[in-house]
Amino acid sequence: MQRSALRWKARQTYMAKVPPLNQLISLEGKRALITGAAVGIGKAIAYRYAEAGADLTLVDVNPKTLSRAKEALSKFGRQIDTHIVDLSRKEDIDALWNALPRNSPDILVNNAGIYPFKQFIDADESFFRQVMEVNLFSVYWMCQHMIRQRRSRGGAIVNLGSIEAVMPFKEDLAHYSVSKTGVIALTRALAKEHAKHGFRVNAILPGGIITPGTKSVAKQLLRFQFGLLKTGIEFKQRLPVGRPGQPDEVARVALMLGSDFASYMHGAIVPVDGGFLSA
Repeated sequence: MQRSALRWKARQTYMAKVPPLNQLISLEGKRALITGAAVGIGKAIAYRYAEAGADLTLVDVNPKTLSRAKEALSKFGRQIDTHIVDLSRKEDIDALWNALPRNSPDILVNNAGIYPFKQFIDADESFFRQVMEVNLFSVYWMCQHMIRQRRSRGGAIVNLGSIEAVMPFKEDLAHYSVSKTGVIALTRALAKEHAKHGFRVNAILPGGIITPGTKSVAKQLLRFQFGLLKTGIEFKQRLPVGRPGQPDEVARVALMLGSDFASYMHGAIVPVDGGFLSA
């Protein structure tokens, strides 16, 4: 009984120190840098982060869509900075971080990515290098800058991988699968090396999410590309939930990982895939 009483008292002491739920999920007083923030999942993450109280540094390669995203987010009354950056160029990434205030941001979300279709035997060096530069190398350099800049303070890093890194489904995305597998490996390595410096590094593996990019693929289906049509049908049949996901369903998980709600999550690889990997 005495041991049980001591455990109960220890639990009560711990719970007394835990902030309430609304504070755990709050990003008030923090700044988040989000890449690929103009459309799709990146824009949805920016929306949820602003709603949670974060100031934002939005990065994208398209100035028009980035400007529209900033305008849409202005209703939250947060400070929003935008930067046009070609993430395939390390010098552009270096210039971005040189322009940021010291110890900013508190949260880094590496969302930007490309997924051009090409058969493995047709891919040349320039094509493969471009995919790797955007999808993997940029994540590496962005994380390096984040950890260098905040080594004495720590922070949260959320990387976007893909279910294709775990279970390749589409035949002409070998290049994409390789790049996203690298994101998983990088996430786990950084979590192991830098948790002691106060960093939480985790990754999300989105599944079939309806975004402007995936909608453009759907338009190809209307042009009677039956190979893609067959793939789409097979993919849907594999989904236990029976539907594709929405960007906001990924954004909610990104909000959790970026907040103190996920204080004990390090090196986690979280599928947001409607059950695809479990089917």
